[in-house]
Amino acid sequence: MRQPVTRRLQAALATLALAAAAGGIVLTAPEASAAAGSATGYATQNGGTTGGAGGQTVRATTGTAIHAALCGRAAAGTPIVIEVEGTINHGNTSKVSGSSCNTADGVIELKQISNVTIVGVGGGAVFDQIGIHIRESSNIIIQNVTVKNVKKSGSPTSNGGDAIGMESGVRNVWVDHTTLEASGGESEGYDGLFDMKADTRYVTLSYSILRNSGRGGLVGSSESDVSNGFVTYHHNLYENIDSRAPLLRGGIGHMFNNHYVRINSSGINSRAGARAKVENNYFEDSKDVLGTFYTDAAGYWQADGNTLDNVTWSSPGEDNNPAGPDMKSTTTVSIPYAYSPDAAGCVPDVVSRTAGAGKGLKVSDGNCTAQPPTEPTPGPTDPTPGPTDPTPGPTDPTPPGGTNLSIGAGSDGSSKASGTSFGHLRDGDLTTYWAPAGSTGHASIKWDSATAVSSVVIREAAGSAGSIGAWRLLDADAGTVLASGDGAGTISFPRTTLRKITFEIVGSTGSPRIAEYETYAD
Repeated sequence: MRQPVTRRLQAALATLALAAAAGGIVLTAPEASAAAGSATGYATQNGGTTGGAGGQTVRATTGTAIHAALCGRAAAGTPIVIEVEGTINHGNTSKVSGSSCNTADGVIELKQISNVTIVGVGGGAVFDQIGIHIRESSNIIIQNVTVKNVKKSGSPTSNGGDAIGMESGVRNVWVDHTTLEASGGESEGYDGLFDMKADTRYVTLSYSILRNSGRGGLVGSSESDVSNGFVTYHHNLYENIDSRAPLLRGGIGHMFNNHYVRINSSGINSRAGARAKVENNYFEDSKDVLGTFYTDAAGYWQADGNTLDNVTWSSPGEDNNPAGPDMKSTTTVSIPYAYSPDAAGCVPDVVSRTAGAGKGLKVSDGNCTAQPPTEPTPGPTDPTPGPTDPTPGPTDPTPPGGTNLSIGAGSDGSSKASGTSFGHLRDGDLTTYWAPAGSTGHASIKWDSATAVSSVVIREAAGSAGSIGAWRLLDADAGTVLASGDGAGTISFPRTTLRKITFEIVGSTGSPRIAEYETYAD
């Protein structure tokens, strides 16, 4: 049974109070904005990425305090800004329990949550041998932090060896002005610095440093894990990286204005049908900076305006297809957002003055000049988040009268191409959602015995309003269409007795997300 709002808020405040008493957390007033500047690249798509904008601001000096701040919210989607100062390590990072979080020891766990900003402040934030794990979550910002020496073997271990790792239906993440570093490769116990897998989309890595690692990062964990993509990498420094800068399996990656120095084995590795737009980057003292490597599953690229400074190339082979020495494009890639790339020749200079934690969050103005970040202007790609304060509309329809038959009444649920649990469709919680792996898919409500239904309410998750396009509602027993249309909301149809009713998304814009699939018998 869900607690009344007052009781949930009391519990949340009690959790935060206990954490504050234990040390490591300070409560401050709500802030108008979550982070300096605003998201760029693919993180601006699919409703945008605003993190904890508009939520309470909390100061944390331990990993346990970060977890306590997440667990102290009223709900898993309540916006929050967590300002971090000091060193976060295994000794001060423990699991905290609560209804608005799902944390673990020895890792910063952002799991099954949304609308969160973690930003380094004051003297800086260093995550020492502690990784940041994002799973089944959306609308996350990580800014101005250093994550170093995270191991998957040896001692201590954290986050599978990834500095920042994302997996399982993650949407809309902006990682900005971070320093991600290791002290070797897999034989020394390290894995990737910036990894995405299992249906992770709409991510931007900007103004960051990735260095001294065997693996820079991947998008897709295997040749069959191709549901990821729509990732932007810009104004980053990749330095002394053996490979995966990044490795793309399926999907689209956009790399512009990055400075690559000492890429030792291979750089941008586009494979398994991936498409990379590679423009105005500066490659220096490196080998095989672009192509398909270590597989016969081809990927593709569009290369424009790049500078090659002492770059060497291997010979083509069965499992090796380097793009050089002439860097000819093999596809074209359309980019849906506006951006102003610097000329490649000034990239080393402008990246040196802007990339990494502790650089004052400076950004390029598109003309090779570093400047303070521009504060975000609310607009279509900078929505006010708020599963706790929704604006009435298609995602918050007035329900029909009577009982929601999707909860209880002998009901169950099922889905195809699921990116998140189908159980989120029928849990009465608007902060959780089901999303198909692609732009289409279908989900069902079913009952143990024949049940009369005459209307359905489809509620979209916060941040995805308007994503659902064409749809059909099916009597799954008879295989007939009960109704069809466009957009989420209330669907009425002649009263029908059935055991299973299916909502089929035929078309969408971006990634559709359904918070609740309600059924009624008026």
